[in-house]
Amino acid sequence: MSYRDKIYIIKDIILKLVEYGELNQTALVSFCGLNMTKHKPLIDDLEAKQLISKNLILVGKRAITVYRPSPKGLEFCKSILEPYEIMFPRLASRTR
Repeated sequence: MSYRDKIYIIKDIILKLVEYGELNQTALVSFCGLNMTKHKPLIDDLEAKQLISKNLILVGKRAITVYRPSPKGLEFCKSILEPYEIMFPRLASRTR
């Protein structure tokens, strides 16, 4: 099992949203390789800080949560996360 620092998880979330435009909650968690129970507070925190936006879409009686990247999240990714990854690249063989 590999370990990712929180900053890399945040970058992966924002970049997946940029790549796909919008994703439902299940797809976002799956594409980023996250655990819904463990990482839902992180996703909620990103939304609270306006780095991503969340919309509820009603389909019949079900509500589907859809996430999109925000302009603030894109700027954060370009100005903070990309330079961070250049300075401290991910180690492929790092394990917990």
